[in-house]
Amino acid sequence: MFINKKINVISFGEVLFDVFGEEKKIGGAPLNLALRTASYGFPVAMISAVGNDEDGKVILDYTKENALETTGIIISQEYETGIVQVSLNERGSATYEIKFPSAWDFISVDEKIMDTVKEADVFFFGSLACRNEVSQKTLFSLLDSNDKMFKVFDVNLRKPFYNIQLLEKLMNRADFIKFNDEEILEIATGMGFESEDLESNIKFISEKTNTPAICVTLGKHGSILLWNDQLYRHEGYPVKVADTVGAGDSFLASLIAKLLSDKNPDEALNFASAVGALVASYSGANPKIENSEIDAFLKENAY
Repeated sequence: MFINKKINVISFGEVLFDVFGEEKKIGGAPLNLALRTASYGFPVAMISAVGNDEDGKVILDYTKENALETTGIIISQEYETGIVQVSLNERGSATYEIKFPSAWDFISVDEKIMDTVKEADVFFFGSLACRNEVSQKTLFSLLDSNDKMFKVFDVNLRKPFYNIQLLEKLMNRADFIKFNDEEILEIATGMGFESEDLESNIKFISEKTNTPAICVTLGKHGSILLWNDQLYRHEGYPVKVADTVGAGDSFLASLIAKLLSDKNPDEALNFASAVGALVASYSGANPKIENSEIDAFLKENAY
């Protein structure tokens, strides 16, 4: 399914438990990205922090079982493993109450981890991990340590944990930015650009931040991708939604894996849209999805 599995991937940021009523499921956007990327056979290392508690032990065991390199996940003696209370509306869309402080607000790295990042080909990072100065400082030091790695910025706007100035700094470090439609409009407006046209917003962000590649997800209406100065669109795949938690993360991981393997934007967008739809049809952020299930879904829903 993938031409080159020797691409070394790093994912930086929050690892935590999503709590749905009485049920807890492992999540956090950077971890979701790491898990889905690793499921395609890529070597993936996670950089984060958990508490010295049962939740932290469960997350560490789970990440190891799912083929992630975990030496970059530190164990905090002072702060507990992250918890997010997730509320779902009637359409399965989620809102989040994110515990602060949590262990992942205090991510630090040693020389060994820094050396690992210097050898990385792809680096996933998000905005939420910057809500605390410690993790934010660590992130920027890692972003500045390797000019050759492909830096993928996954925008996750969670009030009140962001501001336009910080987002601009992060976008200026990125080679690829992923937004949803509401996020790009809010950010572009905050940067002084007034337009409801998504393509105009994409071009504005690309030029303003010198970011050559941008993807905007449109929920059930699909997605738009800017890649090599061309715009590509996908209408998305209709599915019965269980919940939307993690669907965008799996979409992004799948899109990057395909783009950097096959270099065919239409095929990459189609594949990523299928995976995102399949994840939304399951409960939780990280359902196990076999390649055979993806292939069957694509054949069944071929245009």
